[in-house]
Amino acid sequence: MPSSSSSSSTSTRRDSSTSEQAPDLSITADDQVYLHTAGYDAPERGLVSSFARFRSSPLDFIREISLHVSGTGWRSYDDFIGQPMFYPGFSEEMKARVLSNPMLVTKVRELAEKRVQVEAKEGLLGDEIMNGGEGRGHGKGDKKRKRRIHIEESLMEVCDTMTDNMICKMESNRFIRGAYYLATQLLTRAYHQGVHVSSEEVLRLREVAKEAEKKKQSIIFLPCHRSHVDYVSLQIICFRIGLALPTIIAGDNLNFPLMGSFLQHAGAMWIRRSFGDDQLYSTLVQAYIDTLMQNGYNLKCFVEGGRSRTGKMLPPKFGILSYMLDSVASGRVEDAIICPVSMQYDKVIEVDSYISELLGQPKPKENLKDFLSASSVLSLKLGRVDVRFHEPWSIRKFIDAQHDRFSRLPKRLDLKDERIRILRTLGYKVLSDINDVSVIMPTALVGTVLLTLRGRGVGKSELIRRVEWLSERIKAQGGRVAHFAGLPTSVVVDRALEVLGPGLVGLVGGLPEDTYYAVDRFQLSFYRNMTIHLFILHSLVSTALYTRVKLGGGPEYQRITYSDLRDQVHFLSQLFRGEFIFPTEGLEHNLAQTITSLESDGVITVTRDPTNPSIVSTVELSSAERSSGRESFDFYCFLIWPFIEAAWLGAISLVMLTPPSQPSTTSTTPEIPWLDLKKVQDRAQLLGKTLYHQGDLSYFEAVNKETLKNTYTRFEEEGMILVSRSRDSKIPSSIRLADAWIPTRSAPANGSNATSIEAKGLLWTFAERISGSRREGKNRRDGATVKSRVLSLADRVGSELWEGDAVVRAKDGTAADEEEQRRGALLKASRARGNSVAWRGLGSSAPSSEGPIAKL
Repeated sequence: MPSSSSSSSTSTRRDSSTSEQAPDLSITADDQVYLHTAGYDAPERGLVSSFARFRSSPLDFIREISLHVSGTGWRSYDDFIGQPMFYPGFSEEMKARVLSNPMLVTKVRELAEKRVQVEAKEGLLGDEIMNGGEGRGHGKGDKKRKRRIHIEESLMEVCDTMTDNMICKMESNRFIRGAYYLATQLLTRAYHQGVHVSSEEVLRLREVAKEAEKKKQSIIFLPCHRSHVDYVSLQIICFRIGLALPTIIAGDNLNFPLMGSFLQHAGAMWIRRSFGDDQLYSTLVQAYIDTLMQNGYNLKCFVEGGRSRTGKMLPPKFGILSYMLDSVASGRVEDAIICPVSMQYDKVIEVDSYISELLGQPKPKENLKDFLSASSVLSLKLGRVDVRFHEPWSIRKFIDAQHDRFSRLPKRLDLKDERIRILRTLGYKVLSDINDVSVIMPTALVGTVLLTLRGRGVGKSELIRRVEWLSERIKAQGGRVAHFAGLPTSVVVDRALEVLGPGLVGLVGGLPEDTYYAVDRFQLSFYRNMTIHLFILHSLVSTALYTRVKLGGGPEYQRITYSDLRDQVHFLSQLFRGEFIFPTEGLEHNLAQTITSLESDGVITVTRDPTNPSIVSTVELSSAERSSGRESFDFYCFLIWPFIEAAWLGAISLVMLTPPSQPSTTSTTPEIPWLDLKKVQDRAQLLGKTLYHQGDLSYFEAVNKETLKNTYTRFEEEGMILVSRSRDSKIPSSIRLADAWIPTRSAPANGSNATSIEAKGLLWTFAERISGSRREGKNRRDGATVKSRVLSLADRVGSELWEGDAVVRAKDGTAADEEEQRRGALLKASRARGNSVAWRGLGSSAPSSEGPIAKL
């Protein structure tokens, strides 16, 4: 691995007796790669030193640029590992390969033939074709043939244009050297502590790449997605360590003037955000991916689809993954290598805009002005970037292992179901692998500590102690912490506070000890969410136990039976199935391990069956945990409470969908109007903000748009709500409550026409089940008051949904007819499901695990 630093040769080896991790590599603003002992924190060589060279020694600055222009040493980028690229004619060669792809050619012929048949049926090809008798058959066939050839040629011209707009154009080595220099200077001046990777992982990756090069196999990099900087970071690393740059599959929303062309020549492949029913375009994308993988070119695709606005991993998007999987599963590609990648930042540049979006502001369209405005971050100190590579693995071996697993199932799956399961397993395995190698940054440590304390603030010494405690807990869970070569924790904390800045963390001066507090809890939650995946099981068990702890009284009143604990953990884990990545071993195994872990840490005391010690009877807080002020227990609860609040808000917001007057549910016609989904979610967010400011919601993070959308998705999966999505963009997605979940209204009193929603039924009981694990608040102790106040507020906020254009009424036309049919089918399926299941567990005051979500 080339390096121009004399003190950092690849012969350096890890001393396992003094370090638990491999050495770090850092790429810094002085254009060097440094190999450090584990935990080394690179000196801050960023903005100041680089500009000082330019001002004080312009000749050295010019020399540095000339080395990149001339391609001296490693900068020539001639001896990289991978298939040839960056040569004149590369783009035309790739276009020719794509356009001659057999799958694409077959699809073009198929579409042309279908079009000819339609035109012939409608009489658009002449009377002799429709009414041709003897002697006219030749003319009929000849005209059809000519028309088909003309359509095929037209479609191929369309494919040529779409291919030219889509494919990456890696043609110039000089261009990529200049792009590398520019990107490195910008990135490492913003992230002044450099870009860090593990030398062990890099050396392993290079060996895998050499083997893949021999076999002409692609390496598919699948990183998490936090920032637009992700596009740059991995390209910089691949260039600097001598790997062939991957083709980046990117949304065409970034393909705007100047920047789009620049990125396309640096490796970007542009695809539409949505393919719709465009068979030609989807086949073209598959043909291009096939071509890349058949010829062994590396690819990069963000497994989450879009950037995470919340700081934690998003569920996988299966669109592009399905194309890659199909290339190998079909046999068109022999094999490819998957490499999950974790990309972590001390501070994400776009967090401010994320918060605006999560609070309901529309996402601005990407443009060059916004990209150039990012230069303002160059005057900031954003810390460092840590990139980690999971051990690569073969898609072919993964597919074979899944086929073998499914073949042993009692009931054989059909090919479609098996393919869907393999695809889902692939997506979640990649997310799990990314979490396994992710590094927890100092800013995430500080942010997590500040948001998991009961007090308003924390003293400097306690903050340092808690950061050390959290670091040890992370390591105990198998996680990684960004390490700093023996520097005292106080220095690491100071650097984290500097990066977060006074806009996020405030300092109270004039006290005997520096005291810090969270200024912007919403934005700080982005960094807290980077740690939650490590403790999700502990948090679920703790909040399930909290259903008893919050009742107060002596320890005997705060004890929970194993059965009740299991039911609540099951309920919560299914509620958050789309929110977090859980271990795949199953509930019983995961719960047993978590109870054992909490018991060994002294957080809980477990009573077991005297005749069978493996059977847990009850669980309660240990006396040691109580005497320590419930430090660990509260920490686990604080981590997940904002998400429990968000789920409760989502459930309560469904009350808004209660019709003004109770309809009859015996008819098979859709008697309840359907509401605009987006407007419903906007009103739900408004309801959440109101509940927060009135004291009925503890966490403002609970009103964020992404979590609310995830909650509605889970409710839709459970059949609690029905959502109709039209193919016609002019008809918005619409929503209504399933019949079984519609709350009842009280009868009008005293001659008034006004009715109120009653606190009973499946929806209310479901919300109460969630509320059992919510953090207790002083404004929520009177249950009767909550029932009247919260339900009344939800009814009032939702009243506007039943007026004006918020009601989605189908209009005349084919699209409207299709929409009515779709809604009718949804209602029929929902009523059949409701009649047969009726969500038995939530019909009583003490719901069991057979209720919605937990029943899965």
